[in-house]
Amino acid sequence: MNPAGSLLSADNLHKSYGSTPALDGASFSIHPGEVVAVMGPSGSGKSTLLHCLAGIVTPDSGTITYAGRELSAMSDAERSALRRNEFGFVFQFGQLVPELTCVENVALPLRLSGTGRKDAERTARHWLERLEVDTVGAKRPGEVSGGQGQRVAVARALAASPKVVFADEPTGALDSLNGERVMELLTEAARSTNAAVVLVTHEARVAAYSDRDVTVRDGRARDPEHAV
Repeated sequence: MNPAGSLLSADNLHKSYGSTPALDGASFSIHPGEVVAVMGPSGSGKSTLLHCLAGIVTPDSGTITYAGRELSAMSDAERSALRRNEFGFVFQFGQLVPELTCVENVALPLRLSGTGRKDAERTARHWLERLEVDTVGAKRPGEVSGGQGQRVAVARALAASPKVVFADEPTGALDSLNGERVMELLTEAARSTNAAVVLVTHEARVAAYSDRDVTVRDGRARDPEHAV
């Protein structure tokens, strides 16, 4: 069952690694412009759910639907294009390319999609300014603070105007002050572009920036949106 109007939804997902179940009947949905926090303790299956939703990991069973299409019906190339053009990603440690400057990192998704360097870097500078880190554009990731680096990572995730942003513990490596600001900027920017945000966290203060929560325990996630 996919809730009406949902952009991305999953129904009854199962995924095991060997004999260890990671997901055991997880359901989820998100609408355009909505921020949904996926909560639960470490090892509960939160990140596996995110990776399945993003088409990085294929579930053993269950269905995932994005914009009316089942991910399982897409080829590997189509899923790769989806992640490149319509999904954005923010990870706990940023995962910026150390050899590139910050502006080049933000421009990278656009360059990979065929945008010319000049236009891509113009867009990148716009997002760096919006995330309040325009002063670090010429620096490399190793030359900026953790909070600045994570804002650069958020700018990179949003630069290509994704429909869905997947944020996996985006403040986990930051102090509380920097974490609060990153969440403010991430959610404000995403909502302004009507992007949906799947926010994986175990912290209530981070989940407070979401519109609603989905709790995962022992691989089970019962999204209230799926209730009949």
